[in-house]
Amino acid sequence: MTGGSLGLRTGSYGSLHQGQNGVLQTQNSFIVRKSSRMSLSGSREKERFLHLIWRYLGRRKVGMLILVVFALLAFLTGFITVHKEEASESSGPYIAQTIQNKKNSGVNTVTVCGDINNKPPPIPHPFAPAVVTVSNSSLEHPCRHFQVPPPPPGDRRRIGPRPCPVCYLPVDRAIARMPSSPSTSPVLRHLNYFREENPIKTERHGGSDFGGFPSLKQRNESFDIKESMTVHCGFAKGCRPGYQTGFDIDDADLRELEQFHGVIVASAIFGNYDIIQQPKNISEIAKKSVPFFMFVDEETEAYMKNSSGLDSSKMVGLWRIVVVRNIPYTDPRRNGKVPKLLLHRLFPHVQYSIWIDGKLQLVVDPYQILERFLWRQNATFAISRHYRRFDVFEEAEANKAGGKYDNASINYQVEFYKKEGLTPYSVAKLPITSDVPEGCVIIKEHTPITNLFTCLWFNEVDRFTSRDQLSFSTVRDRIMAKVDWGINMFMDCERRNFVIQAYHRDLLEQMVPPAGVTSLPPPAKENTALVKSDMAGRTPVKKNPIRRGKERKSGSRRHRKVVIGSRDNISAR
Repeated sequence: MTGGSLGLRTGSYGSLHQGQNGVLQTQNSFIVRKSSRMSLSGSREKERFLHLIWRYLGRRKVGMLILVVFALLAFLTGFITVHKEEASESSGPYIAQTIQNKKNSGVNTVTVCGDINNKPPPIPHPFAPAVVTVSNSSLEHPCRHFQVPPPPPGDRRRIGPRPCPVCYLPVDRAIARMPSSPSTSPVLRHLNYFREENPIKTERHGGSDFGGFPSLKQRNESFDIKESMTVHCGFAKGCRPGYQTGFDIDDADLRELEQFHGVIVASAIFGNYDIIQQPKNISEIAKKSVPFFMFVDEETEAYMKNSSGLDSSKMVGLWRIVVVRNIPYTDPRRNGKVPKLLLHRLFPHVQYSIWIDGKLQLVVDPYQILERFLWRQNATFAISRHYRRFDVFEEAEANKAGGKYDNASINYQVEFYKKEGLTPYSVAKLPITSDVPEGCVIIKEHTPITNLFTCLWFNEVDRFTSRDQLSFSTVRDRIMAKVDWGINMFMDCERRNFVIQAYHRDLLEQMVPPAGVTSLPPPAKENTALVKSDMAGRTPVKKNPIRRGKERKSGSRRHRKVVIGSRDNISAR
């Protein structure tokens, strides 16, 4: 036991331990037996050694050399000590705060995760330099004089919101106008995130284990824009989003998400809520350089394996399927807010992203969309405004009427914002064109200020209702009050030009098409007068009753088609 333990403490090279142990044991026994004989000779050797030392120290050159060596050692010792003190000063408050929180609560420990995408590396241009032969400054933009025509007059079959023409550049010209460097983030340069081992709810309303429980004080401080900030931004239990954070992703998928990408397209389907829509009109260069990521839960994954041919390749058409396990919320729509608003955390090395809801089909190339709504406008964030409502109070009433969320929670959220200063939308807010977005599409450059915006927007969704249209304007206006930054809110008819909307799966399953009846969506306000004049003098259409007997045969001529993905269909939000 003694020899073994001694060998482990003194040995360094594994296989030599035993040999060394043997030597050590032999030497020890030799010393014990002959200690009396060697004691006298040992003392004489020490005296001779000391005499030699004093003899050489008496020489001037040797003495100076020793003094120089001692001076160098003293200098190095002082240098190392100073740097240790500086390091302890910089990390001392953080460590002390962590220990204090742990001591007081006995449960929760708060730390800080650094944002690794403050300065993304330069993204290689997707085209070879030979393709871009003319500089952007020497060309007049082909869409400079393009004007959106007025909406077409309504008719009995197409009354609701419709797409309007949009001037896109050809794909190669759009790519040529891709900025060579990231946009400047006003004021904010470094964005960090809170990490809590065991988030504790300290106030009555708001927060979750996934997003943390920021206090009202922390919420207000998060709107005070500074050069360096630390905020709550989901994934509260870990610094690597997707790894043991309650929104867990397999390692292979995480490595893919953490790769460098200039542009990505992302979407999500949770709770098997939608049918996956394949993009169309995507250029070959975009197919090679722009990955399409679809986040799904295990329920949706099981359905897709049976219906969409999902296999070990994890590809369904252009979509790379990313399965999320341990989803944080019971509501699938609330789970969908995680990738929708926190893409910058899931993709730490991405420069541009296009988010589309799972019910949408992309029908325009991603580079053309980015050029039209970001690069051409010198914007870093773009979202369409609602086609009908511009006021948060009207949106809240529409949500209550449609049963989108419980009325008490909606009332509480709106009253909270009202006390903070929210007012109905009016022309006095121009150039802001709307307080209500149609949030199913988000076009974004990943800069610190846009990342902060979506972080704080997510925090509002986590604190209040999941209806993100209600909290959008509050976050936007409070940030815009602090820094020179804005959002490109384009027309909804332009959004309908590059995405086609389909119905949610549950509505499709509930649709039992009656014979001879063509349902019409509600008219838009701007078309109401046209619809009334068009309908004047017409004989009302008599509706046939729904037959509740036996189901018709599949070959019946009188069954009504349900067109999935029609460009004019209205989302059932």
